[in-house]
Order: sequence, then C-alpha cells, then structure tokens
Amino acid sequence: MPLRFIVTAPAWGVLAGVLLAWAGDSLLLTRWAPGTLVLVHALALGVLGNVMLGSLMQFLPAAAGVTPWGGNRAAFVLHAVFNVGTAMLLAGFWWSAPRLLGAAAGLLVGAFLLLAAMTLPGLLRVATQRLLTRGIALAVACGVVASALGARMALGLAGYADWGLPQQPWADVHAAWALLGWVGILLASVSQVVMPMFQGTRPIRSGWLVAWLLMVVLALLGATLQAARDAGEELRWTVALAALAFTLEAMWRQRGRSRRTDAPLVMAWRVGLAAVASGAVALLWGAPATVSGALVLGLGLPMLLVGMLLEIVAFLGWITLRRTVPRGTRVPGVNRLLGDGGKKVAIAGVCLSGVLVVAASAWPTPLLAHAAGVATAAAYCVLLLVLARVARRSSTGV
Repeated sequence: MPLRFIVTAPAWGVLAGVLLAWAGDSLLLTRWAPGTLVLVHALALGVLGNVMLGSLMQFLPAAAGVTPWGGNRAAFVLHAVFNVGTAMLLAGFWWSAPRLLGAAAGLLVGAFLLLAAMTLPGLLRVATQRLLTRGIALAVACGVVASALGARMALGLAGYADWGLPQQPWADVHAAWALLGWVGILLASVSQVVMPMFQGTRPIRSGWLVAWLLMVVLALLGATLQAARDAGEELRWTVALAALAFTLEAMWRQRGRSRRTDAPLVMAWRVGLAAVASGAVALLWGAPATVSGALVLGLGLPMLLVGMLLEIVAFLGWITLRRTVPRGTRVPGVNRLLGDGGKKVAIAGVCLSGVLVVAASAWPTPLLAHAAGVATAAAYCVLLLVLARVARRSSTGV
C-alpha cells in the first residue's frame, strides 16, 4: 500500500529538476511567476506530499495501531486522485488553463477528504498513545484546510470564484496551513517515535509538544480570520518562530543521543533541521521569500522526509520478502536490502541538490540555476534507482 506513493515521489523530483534546468533563474526571481508555482508545487505536492502519504499508510498500522479504512483499494484511489490532481494543477499553472485549475482544485480537495475518511475515524478511536494519534489527526485536518484554501486560490485564478479578497495574504495563509500545519505537525507528531527508535534520542517532552501544537493551531486559526485584512507580518513571525522552536528542540534532543544508531538518517535529520531553522531565521530577517522557501522546500523538508523514506522502504522490502520466500528459507536482514552505503548516496545527492537550489535562490544566475536543476534531477534519479534496487532485492532475495 505505501510503496506506490514512495516510488512516485522521486519522479516528481526529477520533473522539478528538469524544469529548473530548462527554465533557469526565471523560476527563482519571484514567487508569483507561473513557472515558480509549478516548481514549488512539484516539490510540495509531488515529492513531499507523496512521501508523507506513503509514510502515513505505513506508520499508522505499525506504530499507531490504526488500519486505514478501505485498505489497498482506497489507497489506490487516493494515489491516483492525488497525483492526477497534482499533474492538472501544474499544467494549469504552466499554461494558465482555467479548466485544468478548476479540475485540480476539486481533485486535490477530494484527495485530502478521502485521506481524512481513511484515517480520522481510526485515529479518534484509538485510546493508547493519545498524543501521537491526536497529533496525526490534527495534521490530517490541517491538510484538509490547506487543500481547501489552495482550491479557493486556484478557482480564483481560473476566474470561477473571485470574492474580491486579496490573493497574497490568502497565499501566505495557505502556505502556513500546508507547511506548518500539515507537514510540520505531522513531523512533530511522528518524531516522538522516529527519533527515539531510529536515532537513539530522548523523546520530545509531551508537555512541550502539547503547548507547541496548541500555539500552532491558534496561530493558524487567527491568521485565517485576519487574512482578509492582510495579516502578513503577524503570520510571518508566527510561522518562523514556531518552525524555529520545533527545530531547536529536535536538534537539542539529537545532541543527547544514547547510542549510535542509523548514521545516515541522523545526518539527514541534522541537515534538514538546520535548513528549516535557517529558513525560519531568513523569514524573520526579511529575506526574499524565494530564499526562505528554498531553504525549507528545496533542502530542509526533503532531507527530513527522504531520510524517513529510506528507512520505510527497506522495512517494507523486508516484509515483502518474508511473505514471498518459501518457509524455512533464510531472509536477509533489512540492512542487506538497503545498507548505509545506498542511504548515504541517496541522501548526499538530495543534500547537494538542495544546497545548489538555495544558492541559486540567493544569487540567481542562469549558470547556478541550471546546475541546481541538473543536480536535482540527478539526485532524484539516484533515489529512484535506490528504491528500485530495494524492490528487486525484496522480490528475489539477492
């Protein structure tokens, strides 16, 4: 069930890299250009969205004791609706096609509503690990809100729903619900399990996490209510401080690791957390939105999520192998399916490409932008090859 999302994510990364290599620094000069919107949503929806959906499909039964409603059939529909909607959205931005934007709005809202139907009833029924399950439920709810706000903007651009409201504050609110609400709350919630289990750290304090979640939700609700009056400064400070608070707390927990665990995952999270923290500082400093966006979307979040993806796909391959080999046959360990060497190569590629994207955003030149695009396409090609190798080994046992 999760593999179809996980394998799809690098394909969108390749597309984002090819687009940047072809169009160059014109995509990095302003956040409002059609090509920039395509690049941003290829990363945010195509790469990060697929990784998060696939991770949820794996994480909920394994760590939260929740089986998504509808099983493989519902997951297949979710994957199709989400990715077709993403493709239509990007095409609508690129060609300024109102019909494509309108169709994409409906499909993406439908995808998040389906995700909510698959996950929320089970999450709300689970009595154990209440903070974990409620945090995930809150993240899914934020995803629904973010998709609705995005649909409102897409319909406005298509000319179907112009309510006389300014686009920029609503764009900022949509981004806040998506990045801080959907992505940030989900990462913060699952880090309670991921960091102690795979990185050997102490868990984030429950009281601290509850206070952080409450602050984020109240800030997002307040920003939404004030969006019509352009609450740009308040929202900017709130998003930046919330992101900075979580990253500093997580980095502090990593500092006290109790044992040597998965070194590639630890390094991916250290780089990712540092990049998100730098993006928050850049936002506070008043740096161009393209720079802070590149730090978060181009480097920070991909490092955090790709690190988790590599752990998940190796574990899924091991489960597949156990189910398919004849009884009594020795099954290779998870590290045989994907060792540290493969993880390091994939993580290093994503890291290098992300650094180049940040550099090209800070000093936009055609040469640097083309190099960043080529590096991004190559990095996600390598990631796709690593995932394919795990799939081959899990099917043959070699």
